[in-house]
Amino acid sequence: ADLQLVLEPAMRNTAPAVLFSALKIFAQNPDAQILIAPSDHWIDKENVFIDDLKTAFTACSQHNILMTLGIQPSYPNTGYGYIQFNNSNKKIKQVKQFTEKPNLENAKKFITSGDYLWNAGIFVWSAKSIVKAFQTHLPELFTLFNEGQKVWNTAFEDDFIRDTYPKAKSISIDYGILEKANNVKVLPVDIGWNDLGTWGALYNKLEKKEDENAVVNAKAYFQDASGNMIRTEKGKKVIIKGLKDYIVVENDGVLVILPKNDEQAIKELAKLVSNK
Repeated sequence: ADLQLVLEPAMRNTAPAVLFSALKIFAQNPDAQILIAPSDHWIDKENVFIDDLKTAFTACSQHNILMTLGIQPSYPNTGYGYIQFNNSNKKIKQVKQFTEKPNLENAKKFITSGDYLWNAGIFVWSAKSIVKAFQTHLPELFTLFNEGQKVWNTAFEDDFIRDTYPKAKSISIDYGILEKANNVKVLPVDIGWNDLGTWGALYNKLEKKEDENAVVNAKAYFQDASGNMIRTEKGKKVIIKGLKDYIVVENDGVLVILPKNDEQAIKELAKLVSNK
């Protein structure tokens, strides 16, 4: 049980966290297969997800590859990164490129093209393959952490990682490894995935009240209003009249009211308010 939870002593993005974990696992079992997955995503089709993971684990155990699960996109979302793949009859595709969050025009083009998937941040690889990838593409980070190879899974590990981890470069696994490696594959999946990373995404999963309004914490009253996402401090009374498909969210003393299809602007608007 003591080996099942590793804590980062400093925030250094995803690449150092992946390497830290991979080296610990490799020291314990060099033949291990590793799943990297966010802890807060929604997956409706759990049995399908398990079958897809079995496919990925089998492929990664047989080949020196880095695998990502790509979500079949259902609409042109501008809040996700995308994965372009080389189309083929094979179930597992070769990744062509990773792209950052697109504007709406490009997102529509991605959907139309048929060779783009949403990047869910779900990865599968062998301990050997990912350690080798770090040696090749992030050698300084690998050397820094590999100095602790004799202390992994021992009583001395905590002191080593507490002193060493803050020295690591802050870099994502996508930018540091996956965008550079030529052995990255993608398995297109349809698992009922939702990252719950936006109010619109949360709205889609919440139980709806009358006229398809979703409410969190508030005591809400609606008149001629539908399709709205309402979230306030607990117990606050809110009266909504004449709004359709809006987000009304109160957080940290800031009240945001905007159309659901404009929700990607929330972060920028919040920055403007915080700078006032």
